[in-house]
Amino acid sequence: MSTPPADPLPGPSSGPLPGDRSEREGPTAGGDGGADGRAASDAEPDADELELEDRPNPSLADGPLPTEAALLAALEEAFAAEGVAPGVLESYAKHARFVLEGNRRLNLTAIVDPKEIAVKHYLDCFRATRLLPLMGRTVLDLGTGGGFPGMPTALCEAQARVVLLDSRKKRVDFVQESIDHMGLPNATAVWARGEEHLARNPYDVVFVRALSSVRENVRMLRKVRHQFTDLVMFKGPSWSREVRAAEREAERLGFRLDTVWEHELPGGMGQRALLVYRSPGGR
Repeated sequence: MSTPPADPLPGPSSGPLPGDRSEREGPTAGGDGGADGRAASDAEPDADELELEDRPNPSLADGPLPTEAALLAALEEAFAAEGVAPGVLESYAKHARFVLEGNRRLNLTAIVDPKEIAVKHYLDCFRATRLLPLMGRTVLDLGTGGGFPGMPTALCEAQARVVLLDSRKKRVDFVQESIDHMGLPNATAVWARGEEHLARNPYDVVFVRALSSVRENVRMLRKVRHQFTDLVMFKGPSWSREVRAAEREAERLGFRLDTVWEHELPGGMGQRALLVYRSPGGR
């Protein structure tokens, strides 16, 4: 499933990943959007805009919620071909139910179908933990939104220390509630701007999911690029176009594309790619 980064095929213009934060919470400034597309940028969001984006979707706030058993059944189907440690899927189901309950009071996700939740929220995030060894490493989920990919990572990698960061206070409060609800000793929610936090705290791995384009992400992290080793970006099938567009900027800043892992989501739910850039801090 691993492909060399050299000579990527041209693809269509980049857009948000289906089921990622840009689709779950509406458009934000820049690139693919995100739970907080400005998490580490210099732009200050408008308070009224943030308040509007944080409001729960009326069509989802009062609808029936799938049971934890239904969520577990969907997860077992989605993960049928994966090697998963005992208890992980049960933890995912419990967390998924908590997210859906939180969705009644805060705009966290537009995905409420159990099969889509299992694939787009959990399997997609879980596969990143299979690509990189995370045992004993520190991981930053930059712009975590409702807790993805940080929570699925922390739930399946007990020996990794995961920090879930966002500049949106309401979402950080919810993520901390999730951590407490799941009893996770290896996870912490942080309310901060990404660059300011990274300037003070080095990490082994930084996860970026649906914040912006490759070029904007490396630009966003230019001042703190010596503070982490690997930058992992979650992308859709048009990843090659983004890589080409970012090539000069990444090279100028010292980021080197180390690995591209393309994979297919089950049930015809789309193609994904994980891009691993080695930062100047990893040399």
